[in-house]
Amino acid sequence: MLKVVHDAEVSNEPAGGSLLDEIVRDGARQMLAAALQAEVAAYIEAFAGELDEAGHRLVVRNGHHVEREVTTAAGAVPVRAPRVNDKRVDPVTGERQRFSSAILPAWARKSPKVAEVESAADLPRRENPRIPTPDRWC
Repeated sequence: MLKVVHDAEVSNEPAGGSLLDEIVRDGARQMLAAALQAEVAAYIEAFAGELDEAGHRLVVRNGHHVEREVTTAAGAVPVRAPRVNDKRVDPVTGERQRFSSAILPAWARKSPKVAEVESAADLPRRENPRIPTPDRWC
């Protein structure tokens, strides 16, 4: 009897998915990185005129955060968000100002649409406690 065996080393498909999926994930990663870079550049440019007593800018780039995976419709995408060092102080509260990305908040690990779909998929389990969940297998 003949048997078809898939050999990942010989095929064009990377381990864990098709070549098309990898291209989509890589494209999503590149677009997200470019959008984050543009967002940070616009923020820094908006405050480029604010200087301290020594003539140094108060808002500057400061490397990147640690890489993390964000689950998107294209799959899990690795992201290294740029950091901003904002030394401006709020005159009312006396606290330092902080940059917060509108594209990728610090707490985000899933895109809003993915979280919405996962929440909708979990709805029948929450309504019927007899449907098993991972923490309560039969």
